[in-house]
Amino acid sequence: MEAADILLDVHGVRRSFPKAGGGELLVLDDVELKLVDGEIVGLLGRSGSGKSTLLRIISGLSKPTAGSVTYLGRGVDGPAPGIAMVFQSFALFPWLTVLENVQLGLEALALPPKEIRSRALAAIDLIGLDGYESAYPRELSGGMRQRVGFARALVVHPNILLMDEPFSALDVLTAENLRTDFLDLWQEGQLPIKGVILVTHNIEEAVLMCDRVLLFASNPGHIATEIKIDLPQPRYRQDPAFLAIVDRIYIEMMAHRAERAQRHERFAGTGIGTVLPRVSANLLSGLVETVAAAPYLGKADLPDVASKNQLEIDELFPAAETLQMLRLAELEGGDIKLTATGKRYAEADMNTRKEIFARALMSFVPLAARIRRVLDERANHHAPKSRFLDELEDHMAPEAAEETLRTIVSWGRFGELFAYDDEHGLFSLENPA
Repeated sequence: MEAADILLDVHGVRRSFPKAGGGELLVLDDVELKLVDGEIVGLLGRSGSGKSTLLRIISGLSKPTAGSVTYLGRGVDGPAPGIAMVFQSFALFPWLTVLENVQLGLEALALPPKEIRSRALAAIDLIGLDGYESAYPRELSGGMRQRVGFARALVVHPNILLMDEPFSALDVLTAENLRTDFLDLWQEGQLPIKGVILVTHNIEEAVLMCDRVLLFASNPGHIATEIKIDLPQPRYRQDPAFLAIVDRIYIEMMAHRAERAQRHERFAGTGIGTVLPRVSANLLSGLVETVAAAPYLGKADLPDVASKNQLEIDELFPAAETLQMLRLAELEGGDIKLTATGKRYAEADMNTRKEIFARALMSFVPLAARIRRVLDERANHHAPKSRFLDELEDHMAPEAAEETLRTIVSWGRFGELFAYDDEHGLFSLENPA
């Protein structure tokens, strides 16, 4: 790429935050990213991989611990004129009209009132909200409110538009409509922007919109893989070339996750287990039933499951990996296959499912076995939450420890291994006999 075409250069960016008990939590490590004129780059990864943190650093709202961000040849050390952002939440002022919300960014630039009004009206018209200038946010649908967010970002004529999951809070049809309108305007050259960075959890969305996708891995967040998407616009979900790229991304993301699990997920020397994702037993049962039923009959393509059930990676991947941990399924590449135990689970009644689930927890989730063993050994069959939380926090961040305990409480209740009183923070056996 020519140096003159580079809009943004992120070099060696690292971001850490201090921990309450000392030390630091590393969120981003050694991130390298370039954005060139005419390009949409997608940042794809799970929650907690640092994508939104990177956007805040690029926009100048946050400073990196190390590394640099250069915009049009100049370092970014504060909010940068020419870089605008659209958020996941609509972030509108409810007491202002559509026109007044859109004008805010221009008022901050101290432009003449006549120019502020004309540019705001032009942005509202461009994004398809002409006629709604006097409406308040409460009068608008979610899709219309997000259009106001786009108009407010575009009205300042930015060179770079940062989009932090801008479609995720919308229903499927509204999101598709807004996504298509945005791409049409981009392809027709009607948008006053030169480059876009899109944060998303939706693999199909990334393939539909982006010229390149950077796959983020976690703990700490870093770019694991770059995938170029050379398909012409408009793109179609049923195009074999489109499906092949979606499959490749699933395989890459599962491979990186499996590699990380082998290296990092176990607590060395404690036997407690792993950091557990917040996945409900209902979602696990639903995924087992889906894979067991026609047309899959025990083996399914993960991209196909995600598309047909409208699941994003933050829902599908943790559920699939939990089934693998419990030995109810096996993952290979982009496929999920039920084990013999998983097939029995799919065919069983509720009580038998609970028994299978409880045996899997005791066999393959050391934290569940630890809690049950402590409760069995104590005369009153009670143990405080702090007993296990303190042990977890020796090996993971407090937030991860809390999430892990919440998950184990939910799973333990479903498998009827133990009960939990949230008001008093107390584990117990409801029926010690």
